[in-house]
Amino acid sequence: MEVKTPKDSITTLTDLVLPGETNYLDNLFGGELLARMDRACSIAARRHSRRIVVTASVNHVAFNKAIPVGSVVTIEAKVSRAFKTSMEIYVDVWIEDRQSRFRTKVNEGIYTLVAVDETGKPTMIPQIKPETELEIERFEGALRRKQLSLVLAGKLQPNEATELKALFT
Repeated sequence: MEVKTPKDSITTLTDLVLPGETNYLDNLFGGELLARMDRACSIAARRHSRRIVVTASVNHVAFNKAIPVGSVVTIEAKVSRAFKTSMEIYVDVWIEDRQSRFRTKVNEGIYTLVAVDETGKPTMIPQIKPETELEIERFEGALRRKQLSLVLAGKLQPNEATELKALFT
C-alpha cells in the first residue's frame, strides 16, 4: 500500500461569519465552528484514504478566542497520523484581520475519522510519512493520544500503553 504525506490531505475552508451563526455576544456559535471543523476533517480524511469516512471522535477542541460576526475564518485540516483504518486529523482555525489581512490562530482541534467501505465496514488506509517538524511532532503525539483514549475506554490495559509509559519512565 502506498505511503502518503500530510500535505496530500491538506484541506482549507474559508468562510464568513454571518449574524445568524452567532450567539447573543455576536460571536460564532461553538457548534457551528465544530461543524465547519468536522467538514474540513472529513475532506482531509477522504483525500488521504480515497474512501467513505465517518467521524469516530472529537478528541480535543480548544476554543481559545471568540470569533466575532463578520470575521473571515479559515480552517486548515490535514491527516497527522494514519493507523490501520482510522486517521487522526489535526485542524487549526484562523481569523483574518479585515484591514491588514494578518492571520491569528484562534482555535484548534483533533478529530478521529475511520475509512469504511460501502457497507460501513472499516477498511485499510495508506500510511503517512510526516515531513516537517510540526508534522513529525503531531505524528508522534498521535500514538500517545490514541493509547490514552483506548486506556480511558477500557480497550487497552495501562501496562500495554508503551508510548504513554515512556513519558513517565
